[in-house]
Amino acid sequence: MKILVIHGPNLALLGEREVAVYGAFTLDEINQALTAEAKKDGAELEIVQLDGEGEIVEAIGKARKNFQAIIINPAGYTHYSVAIRDAIAAVAIPTVEVHLSNIYAREEFRHKSVIAPVVIGQISGFGVNSYLLGLKAAVDLLKKK
Repeated sequence: MKILVIHGPNLALLGEREVAVYGAFTLDEINQALTAEAKKDGAELEIVQLDGEGEIVEAIGKARKNFQAIIINPAGYTHYSVAIRDAIAAVAIPTVEVHLSNIYAREEFRHKSVIAPVVIGQISGFGVNSYLLGLKAAVDLLKKK
């Protein structure tokens, strides 16, 4: 089973930016944890970090030919990117939305996700574990198919 992991904008700066909000871990550490967990479950991951909205839309569109699930942290695009939302809906690949921080405990504008209505579920507020829980959810779903 192949799963695409998409890290959205600014996530390459993890460990340096807003450590009180996102934690001290780096994107490489998240990717290492995901890869180790995926191996245990027999899943193959492709992991990308993309800052541009169009790049994310393009990656989602291409995913339909090669992947059985997507895990996405749309980051700042969560709250307004109809383009990313529509891409996820169009490919109809089971997708899990993840966030390191609890977006509902932050600024008011972060309380709405335009992505949530088209994904199978959303996990937020657990730091690195949000990604690991998202991977577990995706793998469990694919094993049931």
